[in-house]
Amino acid sequence: MDTYKVGLVLGSGASRGWAHIGVIEALQDAGIPIHLVAGCSVGAFVGAIFASGGLEQLKRYVIDMDGESMFSFSDMTLIRSGLLDGDKKLRELFCMHSNKKNFDELEIPLKVVAADMHSGGHVVLDSGDLLKALRASMSFPGLFAPIHHKGKWLIDGGVVDPVPVGIARAMGADIVIAVNLDSELVSRRRHEKTGAASEIKTPGVRNEFLKKLAARYDAVEKTIRERLEFQKKKEPKPPGARQVINAAIQLMQDRITRVNFAVNPSDILITPRLGDLKMLDYDQVEHAIEEGYIATRNKINDIRMLLETQETKA
Repeated sequence: MDTYKVGLVLGSGASRGWAHIGVIEALQDAGIPIHLVAGCSVGAFVGAIFASGGLEQLKRYVIDMDGESMFSFSDMTLIRSGLLDGDKKLRELFCMHSNKKNFDELEIPLKVVAADMHSGGHVVLDSGDLLKALRASMSFPGLFAPIHHKGKWLIDGGVVDPVPVGIARAMGADIVIAVNLDSELVSRRRHEKTGAASEIKTPGVRNEFLKKLAARYDAVEKTIRERLEFQKKKEPKPPGARQVINAAIQLMQDRITRVNFAVNPSDILITPRLGDLKMLDYDQVEHAIEEGYIATRNKINDIRMLLETQETKA
């Protein structure tokens, strides 16, 4: 029996959150124990699924649905504030992979973070209605409506504590493995795009007719390239509301995370290379999972050294 506790902290990050699945899989493949979980926003959701034993089922589902199902708004209703009420959708998705309803039913201790909309206070949820707590922690500002829970209006925990290392410490973790999804590092495996101005080689032709046809296509291609270049030089359109909100939240979370890490550093920090993935890109599921797995695998030796140190102390 382990004489120490390993705490896993799963940070916020919207669509990047599927990387958490890869992180957990890499830890399990390496035989690294996870004794407790602290999560924020999508990290709270994945953490709850893991703590209830439904991670493999969730992985198969999101890959098959390519992630769009989680935030498909087709059956969501707009409330008076103009924001989305995602309660029904979240419950449906969670209940497809877990039959747990309350925190005390989970196989692994879990705490999730939300924020008090009025005071800006840090709210830790660890008892009672699990789904309501997840809904509060995932109330992305400007998109989902806040939720009234335990006498407070709560919003996404990412606005106060995107990677809640301190919560895992308070839960008794001797070793904290934290996952920060805000890294701007780009995947080494991304496909390089071919430049628009690159020349397309015309295959050899055997007669005049084909030569003229090839020349005509070359002329059309040149015209299209020139028009594209002209469009690029025109005054750019302002970004849409979703892009603005997304960028603002991401910048804010990055600053908060830096400050929080200075106060509560983790023992191991995992930063999947997701810089090419926007916060609301839900069509990159397998890419996010793979990057989470790779980033964790690269830290396994460091984790094992920490575990050996703990065992020596015992």
